[in-house]
Amino acid sequence: MTIEHDVPATMRDGVVLRADVYRPTGDGPWPVLLARLPYGKNLPLLAGLMDPVGKARRGFLVVVQDTRGRYASDGEWEPWTFEMDDGYDTVRWAAALPGSNGSVGMFGPSYLGNTQWMAALAKPPELKAISPMVTWSEPDDGLFARGGAQELGITVPWSLMQGVDTLLRRHADDPMARGQALMALVGDTDAVAGSTYWELPTGRHPVFERHGIPELGFERSRREPGWSDSCRVAGRQAEVDLPSLHSGGWYDIFCQGTLDNYAAMRAAGRPAKLVMGPWSHTGQMGYLGDVNFGLAASTELLGFRGRFADLELGWLRQWLAPDEAPAQPGLPPVLLFVMGINQWREEQEWPLARAVDTDLFLRTGDRLAFEAPDAGEGADAFTYDPADPVPTTGGALLMSNEFPAGPFDQAEVEARPDVLVYTSDPLDEDLEVTGRIRAHLTAATDAPTTDWVVRLCDVGPDGVSRNIADGIVRAVATPGEFTEQVVDLWSTSYVFGAGHRIRVQVTSSNFPRWDRNLNTGDGLRSQAAHQEIAHDRTRLSRIVLPVIPAPAEGRA
Repeated sequence: MTIEHDVPATMRDGVVLRADVYRPTGDGPWPVLLARLPYGKNLPLLAGLMDPVGKARRGFLVVVQDTRGRYASDGEWEPWTFEMDDGYDTVRWAAALPGSNGSVGMFGPSYLGNTQWMAALAKPPELKAISPMVTWSEPDDGLFARGGAQELGITVPWSLMQGVDTLLRRHADDPMARGQALMALVGDTDAVAGSTYWELPTGRHPVFERHGIPELGFERSRREPGWSDSCRVAGRQAEVDLPSLHSGGWYDIFCQGTLDNYAAMRAAGRPAKLVMGPWSHTGQMGYLGDVNFGLAASTELLGFRGRFADLELGWLRQWLAPDEAPAQPGLPPVLLFVMGINQWREEQEWPLARAVDTDLFLRTGDRLAFEAPDAGEGADAFTYDPADPVPTTGGALLMSNEFPAGPFDQAEVEARPDVLVYTSDPLDEDLEVTGRIRAHLTAATDAPTTDWVVRLCDVGPDGVSRNIADGIVRAVATPGEFTEQVVDLWSTSYVFGAGHRIRVQVTSSNFPRWDRNLNTGDGLRSQAAHQEIAHDRTRLSRIVLPVIPAPAEGRA
């Protein structure tokens, strides 16, 4: 094979973007695989994940392009803003490269997945298939925000890291200024856990103002209402008349987005497949948090079906070069990893129609029960102080390295006085929960606005409580009035084993994953809030679990 570096492609407005082209030897023609990214097309971590050399050796012409304003490409860097038009122009350009068979497929994770969706929405005729991995659907549900709270955990470090190339370009002709600017940026990046996350924005986050860099995030999407439309997939999937392969992880920050994109494509009648593993945004090797799900859980084995990368290539080939695609076992419509029993399972749909929504009620005495409470059970209370928020401890997240994703022991969180903990009796038999989870709280606060955070945990026979799923809702309140607050915990697939207990945490913060609600509504002043959760017969609080009935013959 041969590699051509920095091959130019001219966009419709004259801006030149550059790509590395990996070309197989031989006569061709070859189907084209395209990835577009803002992180540097030679970044070793992504090069290993995307494996352009391996794909070229398998008979694909592979194009990896720096997006506008990044690294080798010209233009100004504005996250999301140009990806639809540039994606359209780049697909058409790639399809016309020497050796191309005229059919283009796109691949890659996260931002690279969104560049696929944007190109697909622009409808270049040569684009035949997309394979987005760990990619969002609605930016206000996982990328910029969640339940009305800012996704501070990803916003700050992601924007700072992208600022490095911005500063290198800005000070290209002034080495001294470049060095000073980079040192200041790196200083704020290194201090993100101890200080940068804690800065209180009064609009735009102060760290972005200091360095003059573009931001990913909630505040900008509120200042510029149309800005987030340039990366929104939700509600638009039916416009994409292409086959799609969706892959994600139960502990990925875009877990629900992956599921929602797949479900929408299937509902629109498009060919689509889904793979969900016990993975985070950056970890797919079968060990996550402090749980070993087994080597078969990794993308290298996929339950002994083979490497995910090989299965993905086989799937892409059938759409880009169907006459050349060898007959081989493919992926089922849905392949799920069921945690707890640590098994892969093939399904025909998502969500699973056989799931039964089942209530577990918060009860007096820190209990969680399938039976509704009695009339006189009352309410539990705690004080939420924004100056001392509950620390982020695992979950479906993407943050600075001090806050890893996945399942972790929740002992320190559950020992806090501002965390209510409700626990079931030990289960008599296995209980599978596969699908979307929601909590309904009857809650009151003495503040005009506050947050409600709910976390679902599994308590093993050894007493260790580990997080399965969580969510947040930012509420506008009438002080002292009890109202229903619905918290979306997103989705999972998990078996609570016999002898295990189900636990629910209720609190008002998860920082710095989500920004702190100051309880005042003005973004300037902070006050502690007195919080109450009611759980009597007329003011129910419950979590709703999608329970999969056990087969009559018992679980295999």
